[in-house]
Amino acid sequence: MADFEPAFQYMIKREGGFINHTVAGDRGGQTYAGIARRSHPDWIGWTLIDANKLDDPALTGHVRAFYKANFWDRLRAEDITNQDVATSLFDFAVNTGVKKAVTIAQLAVQTTPDGIIGPRTLQAINDLDPEKFLLRFTIGKIGRYAAICNADRSQTKFLLGWINRSLQGAV
Repeated sequence: MADFEPAFQYMIKREGGFINHTVAGDRGGQTYAGIARRSHPDWIGWTLIDANKLDDPALTGHVRAFYKANFWDRLRAEDITNQDVATSLFDFAVNTGVKKAVTIAQLAVQTTPDGIIGPRTLQAINDLDPEKFLLRFTIGKIGRYAAICNADRSQTKFLLGWINRSLQGAV
């Protein structure tokens, strides 16, 4: 069964680590460790950040707890047998949302794409050769990023980074 910690370490590097920043054109606005204030204004870590307590060890714990509860657990990633598959799914969910990541995974394993990770989807993910899943899933991820850019040309500046992130996750 897959483990959260290596997936978290993989993802946090791709999110830029434990930094507080705002990137021009990023729809998430202010971001800390990949957590966008606009999308998650009630996250407990913002109180420490607003108090300029970026060195508080509790902040790292809040980040881990946030990602575990909002992404890893919602994906039921601990029920995925292959670590690389679970890590790739988790990383993509952090970047695009759980429902969209699950939908792309369901397309990769040829189940009904409803965005819900239930027993059939988990079984199909676990039954498919991990290398085959990762290749199909990577193609789906790149397709998703292309669709974002086609719908909103202002996001095109992020496309190369998204493609690179997708390809790195193909293991």
